[in-house]
Amino acid sequence: MTGSGVFGRPGGLRARGCATAAAALLALAGCAAEGTPDAEGGPGGSPRPPAASGGATAGAPAPSGRPDPSGKPGGGAAPSAVPAFDPAKQPADAAAARALLDRVLVDTEAFGPDVRRSSPFESRPGRWPVLDADCVWQTSGLPPGVLATRTRYFHIPAGDGRGRVRISATVTVHRDPSGSGWETAQAMEEVLRCPQQVLGAGERLQNLWGASLYLGEQLNGWTEDAFSESGEYVGEEDGGPHPYVWSQGQFGPVTMAVAGRGAAGVTAQAVRALVVQGTSRMMLQAHGALAKEG
Repeated sequence: MTGSGVFGRPGGLRARGCATAAAALLALAGCAAEGTPDAEGGPGGSPRPPAASGGATAGAPAPSGRPDPSGKPGGGAAPSAVPAFDPAKQPADAAAARALLDRVLVDTEAFGPDVRRSSPFESRPGRWPVLDADCVWQTSGLPPGVLATRTRYFHIPAGDGRGRVRISATVTVHRDPSGSGWETAQAMEEVLRCPQQVLGAGERLQNLWGASLYLGEQLNGWTEDAFSESGEYVGEEDGGPHPYVWSQGQFGPVTMAVAGRGAAGVTAQAVRALVVQGTSRMMLQAHGALAKEG
């Protein structure tokens, strides 16, 4: 592994606020990964698509709305670094939402000098992933409550005794904050319903385990609702199982998520550090775009 790159020194975010958010998120992601072996395997992996948006789903927790640190079970409240969302900055149409995507989505510099853009670099516009009744991921048009969504794809080339690591970053803009809350709630429902998921083309996720925390619960002081998922990826081309990590946060009408897939010579902790870097950076950029002034 390279000593000067991402794996030699996890973190690497220079902003003080970003480092604080990353520390809390890394601890939270670690909690979600308890019981998942830090296995090393061949190159590959495949990101978990963003959860479908819509109304309440049976078994899914309701979105938090506003922080309630004292009324939730499970540990002490985390200090909050979440500013107030400014409703006046809510995108009114798809064009404004796409402009917001450009401000929030990260590029290679968010992850470190080893990371490269993949080809294709961005997802097709206007498409939305849906986990069907058989736990197979399909695509459809955007739901009515979603203004825009985009995923960017990155990788760390194989070398120095390890395989290729793949990373994806997704941002979705909803018509109002309630939509982003339901997206996070449904993400948890999906992993409970389908701990084994088929991605297509001989790829699958297995042994998935998720955790969802409201703002103020346990270590969540960085996002209105936090969702973290860990498990294993297996692919015909990539082999496996390899470590798989997904983390999603929410601010106002926006959800942002990063998925990472390990490879030979790369531990789950190293993948988790990459995921934390990307998610915390996008959260800060969402704050800059949508928070109230002062």
